[in-house]
This record gives sequence, structure tokens and C-alpha cells, in this order.
Amino acid sequence: MTTPASKGNGMNMMSATPLAHAPADHPKVRFGKVGVLLANLGTPDNYDYWSMRRYLNEFLSDRRVIDYSPWLWQPLLQAIILTKRPFSSGEAYKSIWNHDKGESPLMTITKEQTARITEQMKARFGEDVVVDFCMRYGNPSTKSKVDALVAQGCQKILFFPLYPQYAGATSGTACDQFFRSLMQIKWQPIVRTVEPYYEHPLYIEALAQSVERAYADLGERPDVLVASYHGVPKRYLMEGDPYHCQCQKTTRLLRERLGWPETEIVTTFQSRFGPEEWLKPYTVEEVARLAEAGKKKIAVIAPAFSADCIETLEEINEEIRESFEHAGGEQFTYIPCLNADAAHIAALSAVIEENLQGWIAPRA
Repeated sequence: MTTPASKGNGMNMMSATPLAHAPADHPKVRFGKVGVLLANLGTPDNYDYWSMRRYLNEFLSDRRVIDYSPWLWQPLLQAIILTKRPFSSGEAYKSIWNHDKGESPLMTITKEQTARITEQMKARFGEDVVVDFCMRYGNPSTKSKVDALVAQGCQKILFFPLYPQYAGATSGTACDQFFRSLMQIKWQPIVRTVEPYYEHPLYIEALAQSVERAYADLGERPDVLVASYHGVPKRYLMEGDPYHCQCQKTTRLLRERLGWPETEIVTTFQSRFGPEEWLKPYTVEEVARLAEAGKKKIAVIAPAFSADCIETLEEINEEIRESFEHAGGEQFTYIPCLNADAAHIAALSAVIEENLQGWIAPRA
């Protein structure tokens, strides 16, 4: 529908007046903006038992994450796992919690990323692009943020899962939830989803710069850089999930940008859960093997995570570090995720702008 407010580039005005040619008593409708919705995995509201149980129940009940038959999985989950795991997971979260802000580091970092990307979008598009974030599990929910963007007049929404590599258990389930949210909207916005950006030159450049800075600050150069990615069952790869291949290519592109030989960087997978075989090598085992093989100095980077979280701050920096040192390792360096680093924000903003083409033009 074209109105006086929507002429020109079609998306540079926002109106709260009745639609043109509508009856006088027609509800006022906001329109004329583009929404960008960033999506990350999620976080519990707190690290107490019930907060952890709610969060873990939502996460572990997702058929994209655990695809066993609910008839078998749910009794095990409800009767055994969710009676014990909230305690151990709560202790892990407590060890990394941002107590000053009363939230997890993932929440703190995602808020900062959103704020900085908002600045970039305002510089390029003025007030015509609205940037917000949601979590697949926990709060703020995907539905609440989709509803909020629509209420602000976003007729078009770009949905951006913050996972460089695609996996059904990450990007796939985030998109599932996004589309489920649209099912309840009377006047659905036009939508797009962002494809995986693991090979985007600016993302690779941001990764490389973070490695170079970390190495420059060390007294002795690490023998090996371990690129540790979140794991998935090997079965998913055999069923067509491209995650493993995209992780391997990320490592290769990073190595080529750094100009290193193949012997100085290895790809591993962490966070194994359950009895079946997952993608190998497992990070916790590989770092021990490296130490036993004489590689006493290693650095670890987590290219699959856009923000530091429980899997990096607790699992890598505590459990995986301990495995390395127990096997005789001497120097363990964790290179933080890209978080709100300027090069990372520039990369994410570039991906967004590329995906907004045809919807809205940058200001002159």
C-alpha cells in the first residue's frame, strides 16, 4: 500500500496516522521502518536452581538440539537430568556471572553489540532502521522482540542469527522460532534471514586481528593455535548438516590470512553431551594430546561463538585449560571471542547492510 508517507525510497518515513483512503474509525497503524533482529543462543535469568531448570528445560526440550524421541527423552530429562544438572550448571554460571549487572556475560555482551550496531545503522540510515536482539532460549524471547519491532512500525525485518557457521541446532532452531513468532501476527512483516557469514572477509579479518593482538602480548609464541568449535553429534554431519565443513573452512581461511603453515593451527570440537559420537577431535582430549606430544604452549580461540559465554569462559578457560595443564602443558592462552570489538562490529554491520540492499538505501 502506498501512502504519502511511504513515497520516495519507500521506507524513509514512519507514520502513526490512519491509512490513506481508510475509514475515519480505522485503527492507527505505524509503518515505514526496517527492523534488524539479532539472535543469540540464550541465557538463564539467574543461576539459582529454578532459573537454571527453566532455561535448561527449554534448551534441552528443543528437538533441533536433542532429536531423540520425546517418549524416551522427556522422562529422562524431567525425572533425572533436570533434578541434578541445574545445580552443577548453576555453579558454573555463578563462577562467570556479571554480578554488577545481575546478568550473564552473554547478555552483557549482546547488549553492547546491539548498542554499537545501532550506532552504525543510525550513521548509515538515520532513524529508519531499528536494531534489537533476542534469545532463542530464555529472555528476551524471540516473539516478544518480533512483536516489539512490528509495534514500532517495522514492515520489514531482517533476522540475523549471530552464528558464523550454520548448524541446525543453532541457526536452524533460531530461524524456526522466528517463523513461529510470525504465525501469530495479523499483518506479517516482510522478512529475510541472514546466511552464515563464516567466510565473510571482514569476519576472517576480525578473527585474524584478535589472534595477532593476543600473540603480540605474549612473551613466548604458542606452539599451536587451537580453533575450538562447539560440537554436534557426528550423525548430524552424515544427515546433511554443513556445520563441520563450514568450521573447517573457517580455520583454513583464518590460517591463510595469518600466513601460517598447517602445523600451527588445529580444528577441534567441544561441549560433547550424551552417549553418541560427536565431531572429533574433542578439544578437551586434543589439548592433552598436544601437551603430551611436547606442545607445551598453546592458544585457544572459539570462532563459532560471537560472544563469550559459559562454553568459553567456563568450559575453555577452566575445564579445557585444566586438561592441558594436567597433561604437562605450561602456557595456556585463551583468546576472547570477538564480542564488541570494533572490527567485529564493522563486520556484522557490513553483513547487515549487504542484506538490507533493495529494502533501504544509505543516506547520502
